Amino acid sequence: MSASGINASDGWKPGAGHATARTRAWMLSAARHYFANCDVLEVETPVLSASAVSDPHLESMHVSAQCAEGGPLFLRTSPEYPMKRLLAAGYPDIFEIGKVFRDGERGARHQPEFTMIEWYRHGFGLQQIIDDAVGLISTLIDDRHLLRPLQQISYRDAFLRFAGVDPGDAQSNELARIAKADDSLMRSIGDDRDAWLDLILARNVAAAFPSNALTVLHHYPASQAALSRLCPDDPALADRFEVFFGPVELANGYVELTDADEQRRRFLRDQEQRRLADAQTRPLDENLLAAMDHGLPPCAGVAVGFDRLLMINTQARHIRDVVSIAFEGRGND
Repeated sequence: MSASGINASDGWKPGAGHATARTRAWMLSAARHYFANCDVLEVETPVLSASAVSDPHLESMHVSAQCAEGGPLFLRTSPEYPMKRLLAAGYPDIFEIGKVFRDGERGARHQPEFTMIEWYRHGFGLQQIIDDAVGLISTLIDDRHLLRPLQQISYRDAFLRFAGVDPGDAQSNELARIAKADDSLMRSIGDDRDAWLDLILARNVAAAFPSNALTVLHHYPASQAALSRLCPDDPALADRFEVFFGPVELANGYVELTDADEQRRRFLRDQEQRRLADAQTRPLDENLLAAMDHGLPPCAGVAVGFDRLLMINTQARHIRDVVSIAFEGRGND
């Protein structure tokens, strides 16, 4: 018997039964059918890379390899960078279904290794890519679980309605008060407005979204643009959205930034934020920047956490219950 109370001899057993595996297989087939009907090409890109994301809120895993010269290799946090290289090289609309890896993410809805669906559509604006994401998600979620109509709401309106604060004007101390932060949180977050906004989004805003329904949250602050373009009508906002099922985030998407110089500036800003937080900085993806400099066409993309969709369909409470062989590292989740 292990310290967790689980019989060590049972550790070899799968987390998901064959009925869940059949549901997974059906959903993967349905996703491919959806994209085939839209004439979106399936591609496969590398899992290993000599570079890694700069995002201060994502941690890449690294591996040592004899074939790697000059440093470690990194497991991808998403297939975004190589997929954009394909688009810059002239590929049509594309999608990929595959494993991605994120360090430090483990819990009821998080695994260090999980399945992602990511795709890109040429020439799509924000509402078009939102409709596309909702179309795929609605195709994959059993109708029995979508009992209420779709809701779309802007980031600002959602914060005003559910948290009583304007996210564009509030200072860190006001956001900390709304988040009911204790001393530990105050020390760890400090004056990072976006970190406070993320906390309030999870605790106050998304928690108020209707259950058994999809909610689209759109037009995030420009400070959270990541790799998205700024809104042409209001540069204080980003053409970015997320899709939620109740309080659970399912998808993140945006109209893509195509300016290589601006992308490099954002990467360098990320690196500086990581240094200030005493987080490790990693090599930037110069191939992505070169592809963007060559010419990334106007496009929009979405990433969907596939395992969370499967959790909805099977009514699972933990992500390990929908993965045939769950993450086997040490530690609690």
